[in-house]
Amino acid sequence: MKYLITLCLALTLMNATAQTSDVEKKLAELGIQLPVAQKPIANYVKAVRTGNLVFLAGHGPSNPDGTDITGKVGKEMTIQQGYDAARSTGLNLLASLKAEIGDLNKVKRIVKVLGMVNCTETFTDQPKVMNGFSDLMVSVFGEKGKHARSAVGMYVLPKNITVEIEMIVEVEN
Repeated sequence: MKYLITLCLALTLMNATAQTSDVEKKLAELGIQLPVAQKPIANYVKAVRTGNLVFLAGHGPSNPDGTDITGKVGKEMTIQQGYDAARSTGLNLLASLKAEIGDLNKVKRIVKVLGMVNCTETFTDQPKVMNGFSDLMVSVFGEKGKHARSAVGMYVLPKNITVEIEMIVEVEN
């Protein structure tokens, strides 16, 4: 019996150890380097943790040089450009999440996402734009990256950014 308990504990520890670098390894496999977490542009914080939930403030997309990705989808931006902007926003959210919790392997689940798309009044493909974010989360976290989501159109967003995304994440203690 002691042998069985020891074996189970060893397997559990091996599994936990094997998973400790999974997210960083996956990011490297995908050729992704997270940007530096940006500071808030006003009087708020980027993330608030309460219990096992982390609430991330609205983040926008940025170019590799740190400048904002701007423009209205359906006018200056195509669906693909909006998709890419949503993916960029996802990277910015992950950078802020990592700054808050220290290790992305602590993520148990991406729980809820609100995606706001800066678009024309006749544009109706907000879900296609937001797939840029959702596809990234599933690529990085697998099943833990699947989330509930709202994708809505906005007439304008701060600084004319293409998308703004909020996220709620469940994390380990």
